[in-house]
Amino acid sequence: MYKAEFIHVRLVRLLRYATYFVFLCAGLPLSMQRAGSGPGAIGDMPLLAWTACYLVFGLVYWLLTNQMGARLNGATRVAVLVILTGTALAIGVLSKSGVGALLLIIVATAVPWLVSLPLGIAWMAVAHVALVPVFAEVPGWGLINALMQACLYFGFSALVFVASMVASQQAEEREELRRLNSELRATRALLAESTRIAERMRIARDLHDLVGHHLTALSLNLEVASHLTNDVAREHVLKAQSTAKQLLSDVREVVSELRQDDAIDLTQALRSLTEGVPGLEVRLTVPPRFGVEDPRRAQMLLRCVQEILTNTVRHANARHLWLTFRHTGPDELCLDARDDGRGGGSGEFRPGNGLNGMRERLAEFGGTVSFRTDPAGGFALTARLPLGEEPSLAHAPPRQVFDPALGDEPEAASRAKLSVPSEDLP
Repeated sequence: MYKAEFIHVRLVRLLRYATYFVFLCAGLPLSMQRAGSGPGAIGDMPLLAWTACYLVFGLVYWLLTNQMGARLNGATRVAVLVILTGTALAIGVLSKSGVGALLLIIVATAVPWLVSLPLGIAWMAVAHVALVPVFAEVPGWGLINALMQACLYFGFSALVFVASMVASQQAEEREELRRLNSELRATRALLAESTRIAERMRIARDLHDLVGHHLTALSLNLEVASHLTNDVAREHVLKAQSTAKQLLSDVREVVSELRQDDAIDLTQALRSLTEGVPGLEVRLTVPPRFGVEDPRRAQMLLRCVQEILTNTVRHANARHLWLTFRHTGPDELCLDARDDGRGGGSGEFRPGNGLNGMRERLAEFGGTVSFRTDPAGGFALTARLPLGEEPSLAHAPPRQVFDPALGDEPEAASRAKLSVPSEDLP
């Protein structure tokens, strides 16, 4: 388990244990009640209703803490809050005591994780106002004492509410920090790979333009010298010429090898991006030699994977995400992504801004993306990316390096044309 996820789970467990201690203490008066009639007894129906509300409250809160800060939709959050608040108030009314107010303190720990700050404050205020009639029925209290008691419990709930709100904000900031850190590590890996390839290309060009040119010129000069020397000296000149040609051949092989390995390896960048996602197990599958020559395409693929991760964490309520990269042709790369979440519902699926942005990024390179959603089988997408030229550049005219009419030939080209034949250049 990763450190961030471990800290998150540990804090939620501590919160759960602390609130359940309060929950059990609040249930002690229930265990001392007895059904029937007479002093100290309550009716059978109120006791059963009290017990039912108490058990429902505990069960719902336990289930909620298993998903604290996770991906509950808006309707589910409101429903959970209504059940917790309703059962707490019902226990207060049935018991005619402050047990319901103690349970509202427990509710205050969950409110910041379920609704916004203004709605949460208003919700807790209304819930404590609803306890005023319960306190007013206590013999000898009256309305003023009931209001003071409700305000006292509201102060306790507000204190717990603020502490839980801080924990909620820290969890959100920690998740945002984790996401940014994973993006940074992925970008750093991509930059290191791009720098490595650029350095290889620079070395290959230098070998071709400098060493190759001089070796070719040396070989030609030795050829001339072999015709101007006698038999003894000519033998050594021919050996030197043979050595120069062998060196030229070796340089050509080295240049070819350097230029062959010019693809950006995305494996490390993708692993940096997908590891350490709290509550989500990402299973990444890539080809043995997974590389993309175009840095723009490599960057775009990382952005697509990041968008898939963000959507899965925020909306899918999934536990597993499968990402599979595969080559569907010599010049096409395919990304299959699927999760085991709740899917997109039974209605027509409409992609949001993030998925539309992914479609636009792929379209810039002639790629496509398709979506599939099933309420029982999660969400899936397939993205296809051509690895060749963009459609807009496929039929573009070749770029002119220099204008012969102006006579501004590059110096290296002019020197090569004057000193050696073009077919002898490496």
